[in-house]
Amino acid sequence: MLSYRHAFHAGNFADVLKHLVLAHCIEHLKKKDKPFCYIDTHAGAGMYALDSEWALKNREFDSGIAKLWRRDDLPAGVRRYVELIGQFNQGKALLHYPGSPSIAASLMRKDDKLFLYDLHSTEFKFLHELVKKDRRIRTFHADGLTESLGLLPPKERRGLVLIDPSYELSNDYRLVVETLKKMHRRFATGIYVLWYPVVERQRILRLERALQDSGIADMTLFELAVAPDSKGHGMTASGMIVINPPWTLASEMRLALPWLAELLGAEGQGGHRIVSLAQEGVEPAP
Repeated sequence: MLSYRHAFHAGNFADVLKHLVLAHCIEHLKKKDKPFCYIDTHAGAGMYALDSEWALKNREFDSGIAKLWRRDDLPAGVRRYVELIGQFNQGKALLHYPGSPSIAASLMRKDDKLFLYDLHSTEFKFLHELVKKDRRIRTFHADGLTESLGLLPPKERRGLVLIDPSYELSNDYRLVVETLKKMHRRFATGIYVLWYPVVERQRILRLERALQDSGIADMTLFELAVAPDSKGHGMTASGMIVINPPWTLASEMRLALPWLAELLGAEGQGGHRIVSLAQEGVEPAP
């Protein structure tokens, strides 16, 4: 259960999508002066060396961030994301890839707060050492899916929750829906961002339906594929389901996703989806 290490996958196409969406949502919250909080249920180590043994094993970053690095034809949203990654690298070489906690911390202001959870002992140790001097941040060696519920609603009454499990256990697909329902009941106006991998399409279809049946309004799905669905042959796509998405997010993704699918897709087989799972004030379709 606790064998997963994101270092093997840092900077891959799924990270590109995840952090493109995450950065947009955080920048949206910053448009108001009032502080907000960021909760990460599966924070990981926070920073990854792309020249490490783990990252070099499969070199997944080669088909992700490395394909975007130093290009001058990026769509606006993708350009801002790549510039953000550039802040963590000195010179022209791509040597480090920041995890979600580092990206969030770099974007957030001095009065905003970050709450970072990870249950993996080694990952948590790296994370805590990385952020321990930042007074905005609290770290928890705990299961973020259950323990973070106690933070809601946040005292700021504004916030974003990132749910990013490894899905090593099939039960995770059910747990994320149950957790989102509980979180939303406590803090209905928060932005919730759920990442998922596409390894078996039927699992994702069941996940979508479960969320539609939850009664939660205002949900949009953004998915990036680098290969056609192929059961049992690894992750061919990944997606982000955003509850209470910023109104500007869909328009930015309509520009970014087709471009990324063409660039990152294997042999022209990339693709994308943008699906409204539930609109605000509208009942899900039967």
